[in-house]
Amino acid sequence: MGTNTHKNTQRRQILKPIPSEALAEFVGIMMGDGGMSKYQATISLNHITDLEYSSFVSNLITELFEYTPSIYHKPEKSVLDIVMSRIEIVDFLHTLGLPIGDKIRQHLDIPDWIKQKSTFTIACIRGLIDTDGSIFAHTYISKGRNYSYKKLSFTSASESLVHSVYSLLSELGFHPRISHNGKDVRLESVADMKRYFEVISSHNPKHLNRYAS
Repeated sequence: MGTNTHKNTQRRQILKPIPSEALAEFVGIMMGDGGMSKYQATISLNHITDLEYSSFVSNLITELFEYTPSIYHKPEKSVLDIVMSRIEIVDFLHTLGLPIGDKIRQHLDIPDWIKQKSTFTIACIRGLIDTDGSIFAHTYISKGRNYSYKKLSFTSASESLVHSVYSLLSELGFHPRISHNGKDVRLESVADMKRYFEVISSHNPKHLNRYAS
């Protein structure tokens, strides 16, 4: 009886949103820090540095699916898990191009429906970099003076995803570079960084603060 009750709970209806910028951004978030089993979709964030961002992600899920996810804090692992325990959410996200199981072995990549529309591309890249990206300072000394400027790095073990992000940033007019290990896409010029936060921006306060500091 317990199993049947569990299955009935999992099959509760959810809203299935049409393609939109919000949905494309959510797909980017899932590709970055998310994963799916047959019964759950989970987004794992840093429980300290991404705490503010987790509220945005949770609200986005509620907006898209009319479903309130569960949130689990695991300070011993420095993790905050946002969990969607709905088979229908998993099935729906799978139809959008998100893999169930090991996403790297399944050659994770940005779905074509996102690549075909620039506004969706921008939103998806924002979700990807808000989760698997970093903003860092490059510091150097020239003629006795200290200089420092910000750079952006997106990291993934999926070669397909790295090359898609590189290509899409190029199409948007940026000048990305793939690092020598083939796992990082970087924006390194002052002009590219300024334009990134004008065109793509971020919903993660961690990135906004690091760029502004």
